[in-house]
Amino acid sequence: MGVAGKIWTYVQPLNQSTSPDDYRAIDKSLWTTEAIDEKFHDFIDVEDYTPNTLQRTLGQAWDTFRLPPKQRRYMQKLDANILLYALLSFFIKTLDNSNISNAFISGMREDLNLYGNERNLFTTFFNCGYIVGSVPSQFILNRVRPSIWIPTCEFIWSGLVMAIAGCKGPNGIYGIRFMIGFFESVAYPGLAMVLGSWYRPTELAKRMQTYDAAWAMASMFSGYIQAGVYTSMNGLAGFAGWQWLFIIDGIIGIPISLLGYYSIPDFPINSHVKWMNDLEKEYSYVRMELVGRKAPKKLTLKRIFDMFKTWRPYGFLWPWCLFNICDTTSYFNIWLDWLGTYSTQQVNLIPTGGYAISLFSGYISANISDRIGLRWPFIINACFWCFFGNLLLAIWHIPFGLKMFAFFCPDIGYSLWGMMLAWSAEIFQDDAEMRGMLPAIGSTISNAVNAWLPNIIFPYPDAPQYANSYGYQVTTGLIFLEFCGILFMLFMSRREAHKRGRVINKYGLAVDVDDAALIGTKDDGRELSLTDKDAEVGAVVVLTAVDPVEKEHSTSVKEIDIIPKKE
Repeated sequence: MGVAGKIWTYVQPLNQSTSPDDYRAIDKSLWTTEAIDEKFHDFIDVEDYTPNTLQRTLGQAWDTFRLPPKQRRYMQKLDANILLYALLSFFIKTLDNSNISNAFISGMREDLNLYGNERNLFTTFFNCGYIVGSVPSQFILNRVRPSIWIPTCEFIWSGLVMAIAGCKGPNGIYGIRFMIGFFESVAYPGLAMVLGSWYRPTELAKRMQTYDAAWAMASMFSGYIQAGVYTSMNGLAGFAGWQWLFIIDGIIGIPISLLGYYSIPDFPINSHVKWMNDLEKEYSYVRMELVGRKAPKKLTLKRIFDMFKTWRPYGFLWPWCLFNICDTTSYFNIWLDWLGTYSTQQVNLIPTGGYAISLFSGYISANISDRIGLRWPFIINACFWCFFGNLLLAIWHIPFGLKMFAFFCPDIGYSLWGMMLAWSAEIFQDDAEMRGMLPAIGSTISNAVNAWLPNIIFPYPDAPQYANSYGYQVTTGLIFLEFCGILFMLFMSRREAHKRGRVINKYGLAVDVDDAALIGTKDDGRELSLTDKDAEVGAVVVLTAVDPVEKEHSTSVKEIDIIPKKE
């Protein structure tokens, strides 16, 4: 094609507009690198920049440190608001959900006479509430700003958590757990969709993994909190230690929910937050459109019906649901309690080592994934560790140390959650609603299964081996099917790209040629626009500079494949 030496950038067609002098209202076929440089010079470092040794070193851990000054300040602002709130929100959500297990073995069982299957039923009612609320919450989120709906739900469920402390029997807890599940159902998929709308592929996996790591941190701190409460607050003001756990968790959640009204920025197309000025909001839209990440559109039942006419929901839900169903980390402390050799505090604290493993393995996977631009190999690796741990527990009669290691193995594989969210945000970047809806539907399906399956394969009277119900044997088989689902998603995503004649941009993301426009500069300085009719099937475009909002990549050379379109 004779295109070496030209500057190319992918952009997508505009589907929403604002004021006429706003880039969100300008036809992207008219975008030029010079105009973008001039408009957003406060955020774009046009001059050459080389990070110093300290910045390069810190940049190995977190990409923001090695960015040019203007982009660094912009990214730090995003992290300090969007990422921090998402982490705090998921932290308190997990804390509020996991405290029932810690409270159960820390006096709640004896005080409320819970010697039947009540513990599993607490989870069942929570899952039922989650099932009822998941999909409707996504419809509400499509019509009510995330900055309003998500923190409102968080405020309500925090109050409900505190109410458990006043329950005198299991019946009241059943109802409260149902309502907590209902209001919590919006948070995880909703905030994942928001994160996927503000961060690029070189940034996204680390942020998604940090967001998802809140589960490990909350589970870890729940054990620490319960151990501390049980030791120092048991009997204070007439409340047992397990009651104080619910009260403290609720008190922590309320100010976090109030922060959400300020921090959540909605989406680049319609953000109204106070911590960004108008030009920063416009810049946020431009940088994501250049990636190919499309803005939200109205969600209808017809659109959901049309989603399920494609492979996408099935490709995502297959591994996502199985991973959720096969989570056996909550049975670790039951085994420790059954051994009878550990104190209540030790039973709460020992599993926290697995959460530390989750944080470390998740960060390493996400950091490397962002650097090399691949997601699926790390998802396969996470799946392997879950499979291996459950296989050892299915065998059961193994040395004590190996069994302890087996309980920690699923924690090594916990990075699958964040990596799946990052992967789906990129594969489905042309459909914002699908990015939010599929995790919600996945949670609905997996919680529907978890409402009854643990009662069958992990009944409490059969703890800790669950030999009669073949609990760990069943999860081992399901995880193998999960591995097959990951390969199916990989195959179908690549098949779709070829079938639709997509091109792969510099971020490794598939973009429809029919919708995309390439802007750049010819060797003689004249502007160039390449569309589908100009692209030769099977051709390769060599870039000497790309993306006007990422000047630090201006010297990179990248190949973009024009994928043959199947008739």
